[in-house]
Amino acid sequence: MASNEATKKADAARGPKRGTAPVAPQRPTPPARPAPKRVGPVEFLGEVRDEARKVTWPTRKETTITTVMVFIMVVVASLFFVAVDQVMRFGVGLILGIGA
Repeated sequence: MASNEATKKADAARGPKRGTAPVAPQRPTPPARPAPKRVGPVEFLGEVRDEARKVTWPTRKETTITTVMVFIMVVVASLFFVAVDQVMRFGVGLILGIGA
């Protein structure tokens, strides 16, 4: 396919041809990490026990209050979804003429 000078200038002004993306600069490679130290089962269980001692466990009162709050939120959410379901059922019934 032959092209004239104007077409060549327009092609040059458009930029590089398709498929030739500019080369991105290479990122430096991160330093290699040393291999993790392997421990035996007895040492592992000792570390687990030490970490468990650091945990702040909730009191019986905090656990009871939180449990009651969860049950209350379940009841509130279920009532909300029942109400929304009934409203949507009524609306769809009106639109489709079912139940009239």
